[in-house]
This record gives sequence, structure tokens and C-alpha cells, in this order.
Amino acid sequence: MIDIREAGAAPVTGARAQFVPKRIFLTGAGGYVGRNLITHLTATGSEVVGLVRSHTSAELVRSLGAVPFRGDLLASQVIDGMEGCDVLVHAAADTDHGPPSPEQRRTNEEGTRNVLAAARAAGVTRAIHISSESVLADGRAVVNADESRPLPRRPAGGYSRSKAVAEAIALSYNGAGLEVIVVRPRFVWGRDDTTALPQLVAAARSGRMAWISGGTYLTSTTHITNLCRGIELVLAQGRAGEVYFITDGEPIEFRRFVSGLLETQGVPAPQKSVPRALMRALAITGDLLGTLSRGRIAGPLTLQVFATSAVEVTLDIGKARTELGYQPVVSREQGLAELRAGRWGSRTPDP
Repeated sequence: MIDIREAGAAPVTGARAQFVPKRIFLTGAGGYVGRNLITHLTATGSEVVGLVRSHTSAELVRSLGAVPFRGDLLASQVIDGMEGCDVLVHAAADTDHGPPSPEQRRTNEEGTRNVLAAARAAGVTRAIHISSESVLADGRAVVNADESRPLPRRPAGGYSRSKAVAEAIALSYNGAGLEVIVVRPRFVWGRDDTTALPQLVAAARSGRMAWISGGTYLTSTTHITNLCRGIELVLAQGRAGEVYFITDGEPIEFRRFVSGLLETQGVPAPQKSVPRALMRALAITGDLLGTLSRGRIAGPLTLQVFATSAVEVTLDIGKARTELGYQPVVSREQGLAELRAGRWGSRTPDP
């Protein structure tokens, strides 16, 4: 793990900067972001209670230094785990980029409503809702967007739609003693990655991966350490009711970045390229077939996947820099070197 002190992290300053939560309730504690947040937040002096669904995940969370709480995002007893907590970090989500599903809506929308309602009832004073830049996705390029960019009328897919609704639900609980803040990362990557990197490696090894229009468009990315640092700063001094983008800073060419990720695993990058117009047509057709067949027919590509990997998606983090004093503490070069060296432990994600 990279020590943020060695990586040049700026100290938190200002009147609110000295706030260190005593006890944090973390949903999605067994997931990729959750596991890394446990390590990061406990190092700042906070106790973390992690919501998990399985014995395996409970043991993992305990080994990382958190107190596991067995329960379900949608269960009423989730409030019991928040006893004595002053902060909620809601990291749990169904991130599937396939066709929309009732399960995804329940997890992302009703799950958010349940945990925010529980937080208010339990006397939690500050809640961080981890969202995604995908709330802006509709299949068109998102270029240097800041937090004022309006959400699209027609989201790219079920994930974008459910996360946008979840954001609105979370922010509706802001007030009456509970401060709610939204954090939006983009393309989270780095050590211990059990989400994007394994999928990219599997696609490349199978020969199914091809660059869309050469893959030369730009993308923003967010190393897991930078995301954890951003959340730490939001906890300390983020403004209630606000949204903050957290990324690695300057964007990078999509093909160059993904090729770099694959290289860290000893997997050669593909050479094939396909026209963007063709892939968009396939995605739209696939989504239509899925809708008409009620999910019985799945196309080779969804518009959700297309919107997040086939067009430029770049974000302006000026607000986080100005209001939070945020700056990336791990460069892409450092993150890739860490992956190349294999300096991360094997983790078992929450099922």
C-alpha cells in the first residue's frame, strides 16, 4: 500500500479539518471500495463498523481492523449497526452494467433510502453517499464536466438511472440534523481491484476486446487511494447538500490507460478496432431486444457499457481542489507500478 504521507498528501486545513469521526458505519464493507476505506479510515483514528452479508466477508472485514455487522442493506435492523455512529459512508451498490433489473433498483434505490432513513433515526450527523460519474451517462461524450452539469433526461441504462435516483434519495435526507454529501469518482482502479481489472484481463485474454474507434478518446480515472483521500476530506470539510467529483487529475487517453493496466498483469493489449457508430447501433439494438424480451435475450453490448467505455468521459475537479484542498496523492505512474509489483493482498469480495 502507498503511504499517502510519502506520496505528498496535503494536510487538511481549516476550522472543520480537525473533525475526525469517532465511529463510522460503512455499507459495502466487503467490496473493493469498502475494503480500502476500512484501511484508510481506521488509520485516521476512526472506528469503522462494516455492513456485510456473509461470514467470509465478516472475517475479512475484521482482519482489516473494522467491526463487522451482519445484515442486509434493505433490512430494518441495519439501524442496530449504527448505534453510537456519528457518520455513515454508503458505498454499497449493484454496479452491473447489463440490462436494467429489479434487483439493481432495489439495491441502489431502496437500499439507499433504507440506510439514510436508518442513519437519521440513529442520530448520525453526517452521511457520505458514494455515487458515480455514470449518473451523467447517456451515450454521448461527457467533456470536462463539473458538478453543475444537469443529469440527462434519458440515462444510458439501468445502472446510470438507478444511481441517479439513489443520489436524489440520499440528498433528500439532507437537513434536520443530518448532513448528506455525494462523492462521484470515475473508473476506480488500483491495488486489490476485484471489479474492473479482472474483467478487462478476461476480455483481453479471450480475444473479445477491441478498441472502439481506436480508443483515442480521453477518460478521467480515480485511483483507489485518491478516492479514499477524497472521502476523508469530504468527511472533514465537505459542504452539506453538495456533490464532489474525485479523480486522478488530468485525463488520459483511454487506450493508453487500459493498455497500461493490462501490461501490469502481463496481458498484451488488443490491436483490433471497430467503428463507434457500429458499436452504438449494436448497443441500442441489444437494449431494445432485452426490453422486448423482458431480459430473455441479451445483446453483445449494452448502451450502459458503451456510454462508460466508448466515448470521452472527463471531469473537472476544481470544486474539490478549491473547497476541500484535494489533490491526487497517487499518480497513475505510481499506481501502475504498484500493480506491476503486485504489492496488494488477496481479498474476497462480498458476494
